[in-house]
Amino acid sequence: MARYYDASWQRTMKCGEPRKEDAGKDIVLNGWLRARRDLGGIIFIELWDKTGVTQVVFNPEINAEIHEQANSLRNEYVLSVKGRLRIRPEGTENPELPTGAVELLAEDFIIMSPARLSPFEIDDDTTDNVNEDLRMKYRYLDLRREKMQHNLKIRHDVTLYTRNYFAKNGFTEVETPMLTKSTPEGARDYLVPSRVNKGCFYALPQSPQIFKQLLMVSGLDRYMQISKCFRDEDLRADRQPEFTQLDFEMSFITEEDIMTMFENYLAGLWKDVAGVEVKTPFLRLTWKEAMDKYGSDKPDLRIASAMVALEKVFEGGENPFAGLVANGGTIKGLLVKGGASMSRKDISVWEARAKDLGAAGMANFLAKDGELKGPLMKFLSEDKIALLKELTGIEDGDALFIMADLNWKKACEILGQIRLEVSASLGQVEDGFKFLWVTEFPLFEWSEEEGRYTAVHHPFTSPMYEDLDYMLTEPGRVRSRAYDVVLNGTELGGGSIRIHEPQVQELAFKALNFTQEAIKDRFGFLMDALSFGTPPHGGIALGLDRLVMLMLRAKSIRDTMAFPKNQKAQCPMTDAPGTVDNAQLAELSIKVEEEL
Repeated sequence: MARYYDASWQRTMKCGEPRKEDAGKDIVLNGWLRARRDLGGIIFIELWDKTGVTQVVFNPEINAEIHEQANSLRNEYVLSVKGRLRIRPEGTENPELPTGAVELLAEDFIIMSPARLSPFEIDDDTTDNVNEDLRMKYRYLDLRREKMQHNLKIRHDVTLYTRNYFAKNGFTEVETPMLTKSTPEGARDYLVPSRVNKGCFYALPQSPQIFKQLLMVSGLDRYMQISKCFRDEDLRADRQPEFTQLDFEMSFITEEDIMTMFENYLAGLWKDVAGVEVKTPFLRLTWKEAMDKYGSDKPDLRIASAMVALEKVFEGGENPFAGLVANGGTIKGLLVKGGASMSRKDISVWEARAKDLGAAGMANFLAKDGELKGPLMKFLSEDKIALLKELTGIEDGDALFIMADLNWKKACEILGQIRLEVSASLGQVEDGFKFLWVTEFPLFEWSEEEGRYTAVHHPFTSPMYEDLDYMLTEPGRVRSRAYDVVLNGTELGGGSIRIHEPQVQELAFKALNFTQEAIKDRFGFLMDALSFGTPPHGGIALGLDRLVMLMLRAKSIRDTMAFPKNQKAQCPMTDAPGTVDNAQLAELSIKVEEEL
């Protein structure tokens, strides 16, 4: 019998396939040794591949020579084992395993590849607590875990469903260039030097934005792509320097067409891949409504509480907030159900947290023993107290936090963050998946750093036509035809109706303080294209890594990617990025200066 791997040692079943009805069959299994036990002279191993594990038994009474050779086996050895399947002896079954009713009685085996001692135990229960850089250095071992195999399978299922869904709905998949031109208005580009064109650089795409718009000019009508994108920005749990985007564009449509198409896609995806029913249509909030009620442009609807406006309660009179209200300030209230049970120390912690977030302070009311208590009570009349109760719905046992500031956005954002943190601490975040659309974002926002208005999304987003007159006079007042789809407090994706008229696009560039020379240099090809007859069009892009992360309830998008970078944008496994020799740099006319 050959002692090397040939056709006779090829598997006849995968490790997760044997079942009770297969008992008595002679089979061959190939896989990794996942666990080994020696009990009373009989050796048991678990043989693993991506489909699961089967218990293998080496019994000296069956084959003493093979049993002796099995003494040398260690975890993660790659084996081929021949033998006969049998029903496990009564009382030794493992109901937690699909293969737990049977075991393979080994008659022969070969070691296809031995393995060094693993730097960490390959086990879902323990490996999550291993230093992440160590796991990423040996990522090929980390990926052997059942959890990681499952994550990659779900990612595959998502992309397969996505391609099929959009193909059925008339979309054509088109690949756009990876080497393109650097443009402003976004994160930093990854630059690629050109050897042929000395001193010139390509940029890796932050998104296929301009190209998909040009495809609409070309008459493609409906485009989709599962696209690699690159952004040179600081990393956190849901960011990577390279990521994958589900990218889509449609012609002759309105916002309603896009939102309906994608609601149906996401509901179908969650049902098909996650087995979860998602209700449609999704809730829709304008950006102003989302900020007013939840203090966030990506509100988490798993939290029942919402903020309410309390200016009417504090206008006039001698209360400390009367002057602020008179000057157009904002007073927000956040009801915390059951919050009256918090101690004075707990309340102080949340007041300190509000100050850390930039607030001057945070007042409170507590409803206890049928009475409303709080430092502000002495300033409120009976009528004002009744109005406070009516607006907030405060009941016995509840707490009410009050945020006041002249800056509406600041007051909303600080109390919105308190809403998230208090609800999490009190266990008031529901389970499940809560989707919504946030629409009508501001088109521009003022940048103190740059001393000009910048695009909230990108400079190709269409303004609301009723706001066109404010483009150059009051840019901060202009609303956009943009929309984000939000899931559980995380932006899943975003898009907009694009500008398809050259004169409106030029107006947007002017609002961003671009000179005619800059417009021509950076976007001349786009302006040319728009002048050749452009259909009204729009689209959306969703982060695939983030989508899978949320579906799996994973902690980081790194858990959904085969070979991610760490938080320093490094790959511990390959040691990328690395230095290159001087000859390569010289060819590119690049010189690296030493740090001072």
